Amino acid sequence: MTENAASGAPQSIPALLARNAERYGALPAYREKEFGIWQTWTWAETAREVRAMALGFLVLGMERGDYVAIIGRNRPALYWAMAAAEMCGAVPVPLYQDAVAEEMAYVLDHCGARFVICGDQEQVDKVIEVQDRIHHIHHVAYLDKRGMRKYDHSRMNALADVMAEGRAAEQRLGAELDKRIAELGYDHTCVMLYTSGTTGKPKGVVLSNRNIIETSKASAEFDRLTHKDEVLAYLPMAWVGDFIFSIGQAYWTGFTVNCPESAATMMTDLREIGPTYFFAPPRVFEGQLTNVMIRMEDAGRLKKWLFDRFMAVARSIGPAILDGKPVGSVERLVYAVGNMLVYGPLKNSLGYSRIRVGYTAGEAIGPEIFDFYRSLGINLKQLYGQTEASVFITQQPDGEVRSDTVGVPSPGVEVRIGENGEVFYRSPGTFVEYYKNPDSTASTKDAEGWVATGDAGFFEEGTGHLRIIDRAKDVGKMADGSLFAPKYVENKLKFYPNILEAVVFGAGRDMCCAFINIDLNAVGNWAERNNIAYASYQELAGHPKVLDMIQEHVEEANRSVAEDPMLSGCQIHRFLVLHKELDADDGELTRTRKVRRNIIAEKFADLIDALYGGKDSIYTETEVTYEDGRKGKIKATLTIRDAKVVGAEQRMAAE
Repeated sequence: MTENAASGAPQSIPALLARNAERYGALPAYREKEFGIWQTWTWAETAREVRAMALGFLVLGMERGDYVAIIGRNRPALYWAMAAAEMCGAVPVPLYQDAVAEEMAYVLDHCGARFVICGDQEQVDKVIEVQDRIHHIHHVAYLDKRGMRKYDHSRMNALADVMAEGRAAEQRLGAELDKRIAELGYDHTCVMLYTSGTTGKPKGVVLSNRNIIETSKASAEFDRLTHKDEVLAYLPMAWVGDFIFSIGQAYWTGFTVNCPESAATMMTDLREIGPTYFFAPPRVFEGQLTNVMIRMEDAGRLKKWLFDRFMAVARSIGPAILDGKPVGSVERLVYAVGNMLVYGPLKNSLGYSRIRVGYTAGEAIGPEIFDFYRSLGINLKQLYGQTEASVFITQQPDGEVRSDTVGVPSPGVEVRIGENGEVFYRSPGTFVEYYKNPDSTASTKDAEGWVATGDAGFFEEGTGHLRIIDRAKDVGKMADGSLFAPKYVENKLKFYPNILEAVVFGAGRDMCCAFINIDLNAVGNWAERNNIAYASYQELAGHPKVLDMIQEHVEEANRSVAEDPMLSGCQIHRFLVLHKELDADDGELTRTRKVRRNIIAEKFADLIDALYGGKDSIYTETEVTYEDGRKGKIKATLTIRDAKVVGAEQRMAAE
C-alpha cells in the first residue's frame, strides 16, 4: 500500500475534485471570459458539471481504457472533459490546437482515440479531414455550437447536449460511474501527453495519478501555494506545464484557474485577473519586454528620462531588495520613489502587480531579460523540467534566485550528472512509459528509475545549484577543440528586442555562424520612426539599415560571450537575416516554439554553405505552408555580413 493510500489521501484527480467540492465548495474553481464577461464556477458547481459530463460519456459508450483526445483553447469545459474521462476509466489525451490536420492525425492514430472533444468548428473540421484514414473514432463532441448546425450529427454532439443526457441518466448510470471512480488508484493512468517532437515523431508520455499528485503536492508546498492563489490558463493544454498548473496543482490546493477569452485578449485579461501565481516560457517575457521598449521609444522625453533613470536604479538594487538582502536606506528610498513613478505602473500595465511566485522554463531565458523582471520586484524564478518528469526536476528557492542556474533538486527528486556531463534524475513524477514504444522507454529510463534528460549540465560547487549548458546532443566542440554551446549564444542575441529568433551553427567548424529572425513589431516600429518604407517582412529583413542594426547587436553579443573563457570560441563570425520567420507549420519549430536544428540545417543547407564558403550573398528559394494548408515558395537574395569578434589578446587586455 502506498503512503498516500495509507494516509487516506485522494488517489486520483476525481477523488481530489470530490474533496475540493466538500472542502472549498463555495470558493471559485474556474473562471472563463466570454463576450467580455467573466463567468465563475465554484468547486461544488465544477464537481456537478464534471459528473454530468462523465455520465454523458457513459451514455455515448465510453469504456475503461478508451483514449479521449481533447483539442481546443483553454476552456473550463475542456479541463472538465479531462477529469470526466478519467472518472470513466478512460485516458485523456490533450492535443495542440494549432496543429495542422496531418500532425493531429498522427497523434489520433497513435493513441487510438475513440472519442474526440473539440473546442470549435475549426477543430472538428480537422478531425473530419482525417477521419477517412482513422477509423477508430467512435464519437466527436464539440463545445462551441457556432457553424455546426448543418454537420452530420449521427456520430457528433454538442458537449452541452452530452451533459444534458448525462444529467438525465443519473438514475440509470450513477452507480456504474461511482464504481469506476472507486476503481481508480494511484497507479492508474491520469493523462497521456505527447512530447513536442524536437528530433522526430512525438512520443506519448504516460503519467499516472501518482506522478501528477505527488509532483503537485511537493511543488505546491515548495512555493506555499494555497486555495487563495490565482493562475491564468493560457498556454497549450497539450503541454505538461499547463496540465500540472491548471489540473494538478489546482486540484491539490484548490486555487482558481482563469481562462482568457482568446489569445488576442490575453494581455488584457491578465491585467484584469492579476494572478498571484504565474508561469510563462521565455518567449512571453521576451515579447512583453519588447513591447515595453517599443512603447518607451515612442514616449515623451520626460517619461523616457524617468524610465531610464529609475530602471538603472532597479537593476542595481532591485533584486537585492526582493531577496531581502541589506540595502542602504537612501537606496531604498530612491527605489520606493521609482516604484511609485515607474515600477508599480509598469507592473500594473503588464498584469504582474499581485504576483507572489512567477516561473519561467521550457528553454533558457536571457540573463538580461530575467534580471529586468526581478529588478521590478517581481519574484520571477527558473525551474528545470520535462514532460517525462511531470514538469519539476529543479526549482529555485526564494532568496537563492539567479539567472545562470535552474536551482536545486525539487522536493523528492534526485539528480546526478553522468560521466559525459548529461543530467539524470529520478522522482515520484517519473513517467510510467512511452506509449507503444518500449525501446525508447528502455533507452530513456533505466531499471533503477533514472531518466536521461538529454541535457548537459553541472552542479556548482558551494551552492549546489544546477547549471544547464545546452542539449547534450547540441553541445559539441569547435574545430580547435573549444566548447560549442549554441543556446548560450542564441539567448544572448534574443535579449535584443529586434531579434525574435536565432540559430547558431559551429560544431566541428573553425568558426560560428548564425541565422537571425527579426521581430517584425519591434523592427517595424523602429523603421517607422526612421522613415524607412517597406512592404513585407522579407523587404524589411533585407534592408541595409536593418542589417547594420542587427550587426551591432551581434557584435555586442560577441563581446559578452568573450567574457566567458569556457565559451568564448562561440562568438559569431558571420550571419544572415532570414527572409522568413521560422514557423511550426513549416516544421522548423515545435508547437512549443523550440528550434528543430536538424530540420533547419537540412532545409537551409545552401545558406549554411554560403556562410562558411565566404560568399557575400546567396539566392535561395524556400517552400512555405500557408494557414489554409496550401504550399508556396519564397524567393530571395540574402546578404551575408561579417561580424567583429573579440580575440584572445583583446580579452586579456580588457581583463
